[in-house]
Amino acid sequence: MRIFFAFALLVSGLPAGAQTPDWSKVNDEAMRHFQALVQIDSSDPPGNETHVAEYVKKTLEAEGIPVMMVAKDPARANIIARLKGNGSKKPLLIMGHSDVVRVDPAKWTFPPFSATRQGGYVYGRGTLDDKSDLLAAMMTMLMLKRQNTPLDRDVIFVSEAGEEASTGPGIEYLVNEHWNDIDAEFCLAESGGVRLKNGQARYALVETTEKQPKGARLVSKGPAGHGSRPLRTNAVVHLAKAVETISAWDPPMRFNDTTRYYFEKMATVSTPEEAARFKGLFDSQKAPAVREYLAEHDPISYSMLHTSISPNIIKGGYQVNVIPSEAEATLDIRALPDENIAAFYDTMRKVINDPSIEVIPETANQRPGAAPSKLDSDAYHAVEEAYKKIYGVITIPLMSTGATDMAFLRAKGVQCYGVGAMVDEEDAPKGYGPHSDQERILEQALYKHVQFFWQAVNSIAGAKH
Repeated sequence: MRIFFAFALLVSGLPAGAQTPDWSKVNDEAMRHFQALVQIDSSDPPGNETHVAEYVKKTLEAEGIPVMMVAKDPARANIIARLKGNGSKKPLLIMGHSDVVRVDPAKWTFPPFSATRQGGYVYGRGTLDDKSDLLAAMMTMLMLKRQNTPLDRDVIFVSEAGEEASTGPGIEYLVNEHWNDIDAEFCLAESGGVRLKNGQARYALVETTEKQPKGARLVSKGPAGHGSRPLRTNAVVHLAKAVETISAWDPPMRFNDTTRYYFEKMATVSTPEEAARFKGLFDSQKAPAVREYLAEHDPISYSMLHTSISPNIIKGGYQVNVIPSEAEATLDIRALPDENIAAFYDTMRKVINDPSIEVIPETANQRPGAAPSKLDSDAYHAVEEAYKKIYGVITIPLMSTGATDMAFLRAKGVQCYGVGAMVDEEDAPKGYGPHSDQERILEQALYKHVQFFWQAVNSIAGAKH
């Protein structure tokens, strides 16, 4: 029987001493906590994440888990909790953010902080971003503690504030003031997940790197004048030409380990037509036409190929009959992880090729750059196996075109992997995705995410002997 039990644990991918929970009971408890978390309005700004922190603290402490509530701003507290291992390996950090983006309540079918259950979904702001990850990490801590699971690593849980709009009270404060409390070899956080199409799980994405949010202003200057006498030097005209030029520019394509593997693997789970396009990216003759197609039809994939530029704000003029002496456009630039951004700005100036246009880099609210997390680490393989066991799908590494707080951890040398719940590919176009006018998660997706998280954490941190 002992031999059979050891074999069963090996097949399950769990370390010795781990016990499979009663998932029906876990699901009921998880849904109760999840609805409670979603019902807390932690819109950022202003955040008020302390309300979430207090709920999480009470829940963990009820199981005897030591908890620290730390804050730069008393209204925006973070939670740090730790389950001790035997110290043979460096800790694992599991993290979710407690704030959510703001809402326009008039756009919602159900009140955005009601956590309404309807038709197999839970509706509410934060159901996907990011209280499902927060819930899965919290439930994993509870199960590890209840089972007294032997651990080779400490497991550190963090509920962090400020991810959506202000990193100061959250990850920056934690890294700068509480680094010894959160220092870890590996981290599991947000930004990946399983993709569904026609109700079938197709593949899992794990974020192993991300683009760096940068920015610039294009400032156009020229003489002011009377609108009845058009000027070739009109600052608005020059700005318009510069915006058009820089928007039409196709910066050089460059792969890194993550994006190369991503497109290679996507070709294996796509339709023949899609697969041919992804493979065409590696053919210098076919790549330009493929990039143009992706720019028109698949902007996420297109953005992953190079440092991207999106002109999002234009300002100029104050009266209809006055030619303004100045106009400006604000550009959202998302740089590849290894981009030499100073050289990129210089190239932009050459592409625009207009002495009346000044390119002014933005420096506020930027995340640090860091090397991509490894694809051959124990943690990555554990995540890969957990996705395969729970969902029966392959895992594909992802470079996020957005930004997460893992950037601050990667800059400190932590190997970070972004995971997430199962989502329907058709949901976002319908207006139910993260940051959309509405947001929802499948109940089954929440339950499976808890199972996945527990499986992955046990595999990474559980004692092997």
